[in-house]
Amino acid sequence: MAVAPELWIDGRPAGLEDLGHQALFNYGALTSFGVEEGGVRGLDRHIERLHASANELFGEAVAEDRLRDQMRTALADRTEAWLRISLFSRELSLRQPDWMGAPQVMISVSPLPSPLPHGVRLQSQTYAREAPHLKHVATMGLLRARRGARLAGFDDALFTDGEGRVSEGSLWNVGFIQGDSVVWPQASMLSGVAQALIREALDRAGSPQRTAVVRLGDLPRFDGAFLCNSATPAAEIAAVDGHVFTGATGAVQQIGALWRSQPCQKI
Repeated sequence: MAVAPELWIDGRPAGLEDLGHQALFNYGALTSFGVEEGGVRGLDRHIERLHASANELFGEAVAEDRLRDQMRTALADRTEAWLRISLFSRELSLRQPDWMGAPQVMISVSPLPSPLPHGVRLQSQTYAREAPHLKHVATMGLLRARRGARLAGFDDALFTDGEGRVSEGSLWNVGFIQGDSVVWPQASMLSGVAQALIREALDRAGSPQRTAVVRLGDLPRFDGAFLCNSATPAAEIAAVDGHVFTGATGAVQQIGALWRSQPCQKI
């Protein structure tokens, strides 16, 4: 049975009025990450994401010290947890969509999730998220895509855009292995924090990587592929539709190790 998350809003336990608004109005942004030994890999990037999203969606960012204070309050004495930080406003609604100001902050605290398994089988789907550069709360399309893939006998969905370019997955970024190089797809997508940390680590290690347009017909050119997000640093992809990768287990394991080499930043 799933454990209900602990919810905090603006540094206090969530109230019915706040949660009622959240249930009725699907407008806002979020970021989520694991806390390990009291620290977070890429915390500065998650905070930058929240600042950029708040400015774009609400017209004003939330101060960094306010975000950090609320994270510490929600965590209390816990040194390991999964945090989801959401930005919303009770002032913004269908009747008042032009409200501007600093949003409220909702923090969900739950146990660390299990990483996605290795060897996932993906169904390609033509789909593009609205405002793909934002990690926003409009997730109906993502869940519908993932549900459709599962009902069709796959594990998850891999998206291609209207021009046939591979972009991202339902909850993650994707990378491809070609020899000793990592190839990142070039298309509109959410630039993930885990993806950014992997790219930094690859550069530091002197490992080659590049960005290029990847289409489904290009898949035979690659030795393997992997998915990555903050819960799953690197999981090997076994197949996309009917194409089975020959295998790049060692390379994917190395990518996971590079992600883990990034230091945890204290909250």
